Amino acid sequence: MSTGTTTPSPVASTMLKSPAKTDTGRGSAPEVRDIVEGVIADIRERGDAAVREYSQKFDNYGPESFLLTDEQLAEVMGRIPQQVIEDITFVQEQVRNMAQKQMESLSDFEIETLSGVHLGQKNVPIQAAGAYIPGGKYPLLASAHMTIVTAKVAGVERVVACTPLIKGEMPDATIAAMHLAGADEIYLLGGIQAVAAMAVGTETIRPVNMLAGPGNAFVAEAKRQLFGEVGIDLFAGPTEVLIVADEHADPFVVAVDLLSQAEHGPESPAVLITTSEELGRQVATYIDELLVNMPTKDFAEPAWRDYGAIHVVDSIEDAYRLADDYAYEHVQILTAEPRRALDEMTNYGALFLGEGTCVSYGDKVIGTNHVLPTRGAARYTGGLWVGKYLRTVTYQEVTDTESSAFFGELCGRAARVERFEGHARSGDVRAAKYRGGSLPWSDHTFEN
Repeated sequence: MSTGTTTPSPVASTMLKSPAKTDTGRGSAPEVRDIVEGVIADIRERGDAAVREYSQKFDNYGPESFLLTDEQLAEVMGRIPQQVIEDITFVQEQVRNMAQKQMESLSDFEIETLSGVHLGQKNVPIQAAGAYIPGGKYPLLASAHMTIVTAKVAGVERVVACTPLIKGEMPDATIAAMHLAGADEIYLLGGIQAVAAMAVGTETIRPVNMLAGPGNAFVAEAKRQLFGEVGIDLFAGPTEVLIVADEHADPFVVAVDLLSQAEHGPESPAVLITTSEELGRQVATYIDELLVNMPTKDFAEPAWRDYGAIHVVDSIEDAYRLADDYAYEHVQILTAEPRRALDEMTNYGALFLGEGTCVSYGDKVIGTNHVLPTRGAARYTGGLWVGKYLRTVTYQEVTDTESSAFFGELCGRAARVERFEGHARSGDVRAAKYRGGSLPWSDHTFEN
């Protein structure tokens, strides 16, 4: 019903438009997996030489060094119109504000659970992160805001950022966004070779601990294969949008907003769930009209044809239940009471409430992070935030000998139930040392 990532919903609905295809696929095609595996292995073996060869092959670019120098960065910044710089700076400030509030919501703490038993938690930033900012048809400079700014707010000491040439030209705006976001190293490098170089390291690129940022199928598969060796933000699939609308919604606005996300790619699902059959039919008509002259029709049209859907349901409660079943990345609420969705829904990457809000704001300018879960992953994870760049670690200290002896005896009993004799003995030795006594498994004794 949705995209093959969920079981069919028990919610009854009438389909005004059904998707021509029902599965965008969870994994990569075998040929993509094989190519990625080979490139990663080669870069592990030959380092910079392999990176340069693949960059020359795929992007026709093989300089001695991919790292942009301070002089090159100054040249790029000098070419950027002042209005663009001001806009980038403003948007990054919105992202920074949101990320900073997220940081403030986290806290280190220490508690004393028994006499002299201290348990604590600390949030420690990872040391190095890699941000991939794609080029291609859409140079997503907004991804620089989301990945780099958020990492820096989290306290990541070293952020490495990679982006490719676009049709052989320097992507000035993207580089400016990376620089203004606070990237410590910027490499003019794309594709599998960029992701692999950041993850495994080469002679000139020190490895990172985590990778973040979107990319094509090859970049996504590279992140998948490298996960475990490094952390990643999310397993990304095609962009998804779902709109819940009632009879109060403007069908033209609904149609425009659905196509705004369908243009991401030919496999990007766009779904409408509505309580009004009349609105659903009007939306379908408007979409057909809008597609005729849409500049990004080459992506939006097949996306809508193959993966678009319109459901008509009996009630707004049914609409929210069906929307939760989809568990989509972006969920837009165009109803008389949009904030009701905050109580009714649980499965989404991000909610966009009311006509004054749209998914494109989240993608580009408003300040919430646009790196979000797809393919049903909203059932178990949220999107990229400062917490992704932090490790929540714990510590413990027992300074009261009687408390240690108490836990020693308890540990001995608990461990032996599980047949962990070595664990039990670590407890035994403390109980015996702090209370005095002998050990049944050793001649060693302790005086009280």
